[in-house]
Amino acid sequence: MKLSDRISRWIRQKIQDASAKGAVFGLSGGIDSSVVAALCNKALGDRALALIMPCHSEPSDEQDAYLVAERLGIRVEKIVLDSLWDEFARILPAPHTRLAMANLKPRLRMATLYYFANSLNYLVVGSGNKSELSIGYFTKYGDAGADILPLGGLLKTQVRELARELGVPNRIIEKPPTAGLWNNQTDEAEIGLSYEQLDKAILALESNNTTGLRSEIVAKVKKLMDASRHKRATVPLFLP
Repeated sequence: MKLSDRISRWIRQKIQDASAKGAVFGLSGGIDSSVVAALCNKALGDRALALIMPCHSEPSDEQDAYLVAERLGIRVEKIVLDSLWDEFARILPAPHTRLAMANLKPRLRMATLYYFANSLNYLVVGSGNKSELSIGYFTKYGDAGADILPLGGLLKTQVRELARELGVPNRIIEKPPTAGLWNNQTDEAEIGLSYEQLDKAILALESNNTTGLRSEIVAKVKKLMDASRHKRATVPLFLP
């Protein structure tokens, strides 16, 4: 059985287990969300809903999101979040650091996704992959806010292979990954490594065999993994 079939079956089972009616997910125009869209469409058909949620976003990202939706025949709702972000910027006290304001974007999207999920009795499907989850490259209670993560066990390089299997347009597969947090932001520049380097280091650390890898890359990835451990853990409880 192909990987896409196995994941689609898993999504369908998770929806059934939760007594939910369908799935809702953000569609950003990037490869991860496009793969999630294709998998949900494969699993659920018209019970899969894509939300396009621009928030001072690049117009080309929205165009790519619609390209994927049209190619796959997915139901789409567009919710523009610009004015909500602007209002937060107006009422929140300074200093408005770039990261703090940027992280409002995925958190506004998360709240929007759960509005639809609650209204429709759907589950929220996240698009986080293993590469990014492993090093904490996600926003707590933002893009990490989801009910299921079908790509959570796949490295970025595996997601690219799956995208080809699912027929995601090459334009989406080949463009530089970006979280769209600010103008000209790219994931690899922010991480400081290519995804190929990151994935090799993760696999090496998991197998405890770093032969052939540059020590500084392995050390950097290990540091990122250790520093972000709290982002992957359940919320600590004080037990009297």
